[in-house]
Amino acid sequence: MYQDLSRFQMPDNFRGKPGWYVQIWWVVQALFFHPSPQILYGWRRFLLRLFGAKIGKGVILRPSVQITYPWKLTIGESSWIGDDVVLYTLGEITIGKNAVVSQRSYLCTGSHDFSKETFDIFSRPIVIQDECWLATDVFIGPGVKINQGIVIGARSSVYKSIEAAPGIYKGNPAVRFADRG
Repeated sequence: MYQDLSRFQMPDNFRGKPGWYVQIWWVVQALFFHPSPQILYGWRRFLLRLFGAKIGKGVILRPSVQITYPWKLTIGESSWIGDDVVLYTLGEITIGKNAVVSQRSYLCTGSHDFSKETFDIFSRPIVIQDECWLATDVFIGPGVKINQGIVIGARSSVYKSIEAAPGIYKGNPAVRFADRG
């Protein structure tokens, strides 16, 4: 047998808040965050801060952004989070200042251990440092750190940290393509 889901157990305090609090966030996200007019960036920053996110000044978050647990999210000043971005915050996600996460990108901090019959869930933090640009439809896996000034090209996937000097990376898995600027 590969996995027996009847034996799966959510680790204690995995979400970081009680289930009822998670449900309130999901209702607020559905009723007040997503339907808000595009220009109400301050409103969306306010809602995220209300639920424990650390959001810097001037952060632009589009109304279609999906955030699982805002209390596990930090975004630095003047960063942009584009349309349909998923911030799957089973673990901490930290995005530096002046960073761009473009439309349809997916930052995934968690997964399951397929080698265990109990299909254990785990999370590992993601860190996107200052002045990075994740172009459209980029996937970032659990535990990845992207150093300052790095560009990840459209539709690329990053499974290991990129801690080199600034450059442009692309592909699946992403590899260095060129120097930046």
